[in-house]
Amino acid sequence: MAEVLERALHDRSAEGEATSVLVGTALNDNDADFVEHWCREVGTRAVPGSPLLGLAGLCLGHAARRFGHLSDEALALVESLAARAEADPSDVDGRALDGYDDVRSFLHLW
Repeated sequence: MAEVLERALHDRSAEGEATSVLVGTALNDNDADFVEHWCREVGTRAVPGSPLLGLAGLCLGHAARRFGHLSDEALALVESLAARAEADPSDVDGRALDGYDDVRSFLHLW
């Protein structure tokens, strides 16, 4: 799993497989720290315009729903990704906005 994500962070042709891996991890892995770690890695290391950026925000929303908490770093990241998506959807796609809405809803941050 980690190998697939690392490969995608260095080779954009591997982003499709990484998408499935990250979503599967966010929805099915029971280790909250592991899920958050990989969402943060992808959300901070993917290149601008990569679909993995919006997906990282969405998956942090899944983690918030499933585990009921996120670290301060993850909260800052999902907020930053959403702001980037709002400012320029070609930089970060709109899934980051959906993830941020989920985080605020499930963590009662409205």
